[in-house]
Amino acid sequence: MADDETVRGGAVDAGETAGVHERAAAGVDERAVTAATLSEVFESMGALADRMGVEVLSAAPDRVVGRMPVVGNTQPYGLLHGGASCVLAETVGSVGAALHAGPGGRAVGIELNASHHLGVRDGSVTATATALRLGRSLATYEIEVVDDAGRRVCTARLSCMIQRSTIAG
Repeated sequence: MADDETVRGGAVDAGETAGVHERAAAGVDERAVTAATLSEVFESMGALADRMGVEVLSAAPDRVVGRMPVVGNTQPYGLLHGGASCVLAETVGSVGAALHAGPGGRAVGIELNASHHLGVRDGSVTATATALRLGRSLATYEIEVVDDAGRRVCTARLSCMIQRSTIAG
């Protein structure tokens, strides 16, 4: 996967992936590990994120950026549905948490809260998930969702339980 490649349902700036330097120092091919890990994460995003048109633009355990169109994700009044903002927020946060969990691990969302600040009728919204805490068993993210003009549409916080593989490998 090229560093600047964007793919529906999951694209990545592979250079931002955390842990790359440690794996390289250990003699591991960083591109192979990164591509394999990201492939697993994006496959696990599920049908909902794909159906809503979520694209991940860049991803690392500490920061994930994703985008989603407004059209097709509106409520009856023509505004972006608040639940759609939550899907985008949980998707980008969960991608970061899954990357933090590492190969063989997984992340399960256990709490999401969101405040909706501004209605949006067209264009797209972009979410940036920034890690607040990356622990052994819990990862917490603050997610800012903005419209095409950069105005904050939604602020969310996501906590994910981290489950790591106990199988020696």
